[in-house]
Amino acid sequence: MSGPVIGVLLSRARVEEKLLLQAMDERGIAHREIDDRELVFDLAQGAGGSAGPFAGVDVVLERCLAYSHASYALRVLNGWGIPTINTAAVVDLCGDKLLTTQALVRAGVPTPRTLLALTPESALAGIETLGYPCILKPLVGSWGRLLARVNDRDAAEAILEHKATLGSYQHGIFYIQELIDKPGRDIRAFVVGDHTIAAIYRYSAHWITNTARGATTGNCPVSDELDEICLRAARAMGGGVLAIDVVESASGLQVIEVNATMEFRNSIAPTGVDIPGLIVEHAAAVAERGAGAEERVRRG
Repeated sequence: MSGPVIGVLLSRARVEEKLLLQAMDERGIAHREIDDRELVFDLAQGAGGSAGPFAGVDVVLERCLAYSHASYALRVLNGWGIPTINTAAVVDLCGDKLLTTQALVRAGVPTPRTLLALTPESALAGIETLGYPCILKPLVGSWGRLLARVNDRDAAEAILEHKATLGSYQHGIFYIQELIDKPGRDIRAFVVGDHTIAAIYRYSAHWITNTARGATTGNCPVSDELDEICLRAARAMGGGVLAIDVVESASGLQVIEVNATMEFRNSIAPTGVDIPGLIVEHAAAVAERGAGAEERVRRG
């Protein structure tokens, strides 16, 4: 194998990671698996020091299970000048729902009305201002876990008390979002670089439509409207390889969340798109651009 070397930073090889590694093998792209559970970063030594797994790597494709592992590892790697997909800044924006919403609002991307409160009392006032039903979400989390649909004041008081008493410090910050009356489905779209490569509908009778919670999937055509809002959302985050969660509302499409370490195993068959292959090709292109820039600097 010749050409760029892709480092795959992972916690364990799930289906997605195996598909990415297989895509690299099929394309003859050199790669190295790097287990985040074994890493010790010598911050003063850089990539060529005790963090030897990154020596000679042209780009790192991040596939960590834990948001905290991804965020801090990428901060170190970006500080060393190693290109990563995605960057630490992008992962941090996507990993915290408040930061995601702020970035979408700044970019003028349609998103459901969202309130933030710092105490249970102010959260209750915010909920009543927004109206029932609404949704309480943790600032950090995935797979549809710990979301709460708040249907009335009694439910609001109970949920707020439980979050304040039993939750982590993040559950003491209250992220309140309007509930969109979606048509029994939402949309997950995949952006790689400057292209919305595919999208799926996620169908469920439940108001949570994550596939991790049992939703079924089907192909969603990438319309001009969907492509435009997804690319705007991706740019608002800083670009890269992202999954955009979109809902259909009475006023048009709205972006709910943006995911930086996306799962795609259930989206290949319904869309017919080689998602891992396109991710790998994008990573190789990023590596080649970085290597070319480095060579130009070396030659002066």
